[in-house]
Amino acid sequence: MNTPAALDFLRFDDIANWRSDEHRAAFGAFRRSAFRNLEKRCKTGAFGICAEDLEPAFACARDGVDDARAFFERHFRPARILAEGFVTGFYEPVVEASPKRTAHFRHPILTRPADLVDVTDENRPAGWDAQIVFGRQTAAGIVPFFDRGEIERGALEGRGLEIAWLADKVDLFFIHVQGAARLMMTDGSERRVTYAAKSGHSFVGPGKILADLGEIPRKDVTMQSIRAWFAVNPARIDEILWHNRSFIFFKDVQVDDPALGAIAAAKVQLTAGRSLAIDRKLHTFATPFFVEAPDLDFARLMIAQDTGSAIVGPARGDIFCGSGDEAGETAGVIKHPAEFIMLVPNAAAERLT
Repeated sequence: MNTPAALDFLRFDDIANWRSDEHRAAFGAFRRSAFRNLEKRCKTGAFGICAEDLEPAFACARDGVDDARAFFERHFRPARILAEGFVTGFYEPVVEASPKRTAHFRHPILTRPADLVDVTDENRPAGWDAQIVFGRQTAAGIVPFFDRGEIERGALEGRGLEIAWLADKVDLFFIHVQGAARLMMTDGSERRVTYAAKSGHSFVGPGKILADLGEIPRKDVTMQSIRAWFAVNPARIDEILWHNRSFIFFKDVQVDDPALGAIAAAKVQLTAGRSLAIDRKLHTFATPFFVEAPDLDFARLMIAQDTGSAIVGPARGDIFCGSGDEAGETAGVIKHPAEFIMLVPNAAAERLT
C-alpha cells in the first residue's frame, strides 16, 4: 500500500521514553474519541487507517482498562514516520465579551452565513482549485465568498450573525487562528464557541507577512512577538491582517466537562498536553502518536483530535496546551523539530507492512 511517507515499524521497547510516560492521561483522551465515534465514524486519511481498524481498541476503551500502557501495546504497533517532523502549539483563548455592541466591545464573532456553502467535486465551479471548499451561493451560481477585509469593512452587516462582541481586534484574530474560545460574558455567564466554517480563502499568517516585510526576524516570529508588534503599530493592524483573506465563522457549543478544552474537529473536548492537531488529509482522527521533541523536552503519547490549515505533512503536529493566558504563553513559542511515531492499529499494521 502506498502511504504519504515511509514507516519504520518498531517494538515499543525501541522507544526510549515510552515506559516513563503517563499513559493513563493519553488513554483518557483516546477513550473520549471511542465514545464519539459511536455516533460519527472517523474519516480515513491517506495512510489508510480506518474506523474499522480502530474499533477493537474503541470497544475495549469504552469498557475501561486497568493498565493503560498494556492497552496501547496490545492494540497497536509503533511505526516511526520517516519524514522531517515539526511541532507547534495551540490553545483555547479566554476573553471578555459582550452580548451586544458597545463603544468598548466593537469587534464581532460571527456565525456562519446562510449563503456560505460547501464546495465539493459535485458543485465546484470550473477552474476552481480543489483546495477551495467554501463559496458564496448566488442566483448566478457559486462565487468566491467575501474575504477578511471585505467582511471587516461591513460586507455581512445587518444579517444578525453576531454571536458576541470583543474589545480587541487582535484578540479576535487569534481566536480565529486557534479555532475556539471561552467567552467570559459581561453579564457573568460563560460561553464556549468553536469553529463552524471559513470563508474559503487561503490562510496567510501575520508572522509570515511581518517577516517578509522585514518587521520581525523570521527566527523570532512567535505569537508574543506578533502581539508586541501590533501593540506598537496599531495603525497598521488592518494592513497586516487583511493580507490574510481567510475568515473564520463560529458556533456556540455545550461542553460536558468545563475543566477540559474546546470541542474541536474530531467532536471531542481536547485534553491539554494529550490532544494533537494533525494533517486531516493524511491521518485519521483518534490515531495515537508518540511525539518526541528533544529541544522542547517533550516525549509524550498524544491522540489525533483536531486539524488546522497550517498543519500540513505526515510528521507535522500542533500540541493543545490548554485554556487561558498561561496556556497561550506556552503555545505561542512552541516551534520545534520532532519525531513522530504513529501507533498503527493491529489490523492496519498487517496491511502497511
